[in-house]
Amino acid sequence: MTAAAPAAEVAAVRRPGLRALGAAGLLALFVLPLVAGGYWTFTLGLCFANAVAILSVSFLVRYGGEVSIANGVFAAAGAYTVAIVEKFFGLSLLASLPLAAVVGALLGIAFAYPSRNLSGIYLSVATIALALALPEVLLHYPALTGGFEGLYVKLDAVPGLSKGLQRYYLPLLGLVAVVALLSHFRRSRQAMALLLIRTSAHAAESFGVRRSWARLSCMALGAGIAAIGGALIAFSSSTVSPNSFTLWTSIFLLVGSVVSLYSLTVLGSLVGGMFLTLMPLLMAGAGDWVPVLYGAALLAVVLGVNALPEAWRNRLEGKAP
Repeated sequence: MTAAAPAAEVAAVRRPGLRALGAAGLLALFVLPLVAGGYWTFTLGLCFANAVAILSVSFLVRYGGEVSIANGVFAAAGAYTVAIVEKFFGLSLLASLPLAAVVGALLGIAFAYPSRNLSGIYLSVATIALALALPEVLLHYPALTGGFEGLYVKLDAVPGLSKGLQRYYLPLLGLVAVVALLSHFRRSRQAMALLLIRTSAHAAESFGVRRSWARLSCMALGAGIAAIGGALIAFSSSTVSPNSFTLWTSIFLLVGSVVSLYSLTVLGSLVGGMFLTLMPLLMAGAGDWVPVLYGAALLAVVLGVNALPEAWRNRLEGKAP
């Protein structure tokens, strides 16, 4: 028997245990609203919605090898799509969520095509410019976007269920669904092609995989995920406004992705979502010390996670043995 055989047997034994642990964690999240107060139900719903938006950044880094600071723009596209559809057509989140994903994906393609030859710092600067322009664009069409006041998202997505539970369970279900789709995508030929062109563009082109196709695909999928996250954020918070989607929104999504180690799992994205949502609340009374404490917390989380055993880090990043 080779040395690899026992390792494979150990992994086979551990994998059902890890899956059972993950299933138990999800079950605990589904039961939590029955024992938690309304404040925590609302806050955790925002955590789940932010985790979906963070997944969009992690996806782009994982499969595109690029850092985007414009995902707040795509999240805003999803949020405003849901709000505008409700305002003018009277449709709830469940009806407008697919449209929000499509709008986000199309916006991602519209940005990716002219910037398909940019990479590294040049692409980052271009995405910063896009994020800076967003609030001004939203304010320029007040009849559609509501101007400074923004729009409200108040229709029930599931009639008969309390608003508080809807704001909790729908983002949680959205997070689980997006992670499941990404897990399926990871085993597809398209994912292998994206990873190949990220590793070696020349080798990929020799197999007929074009770099421009990879850029458009990554940006479209990432923007679509961000739009879903933005739609869930709008539903959880019941409102959207230009102040909700500024340059800092995109930066904080990138920070959440770093904290999650660019994970595409429920656990990893939740770590980033909770950091993004809870840290500002915990430091609300720190005054001028907020930037210092926030930076220290970010550093502590990143260094602490990297100090974990390799098996734990692999699990958090979605590289299960």
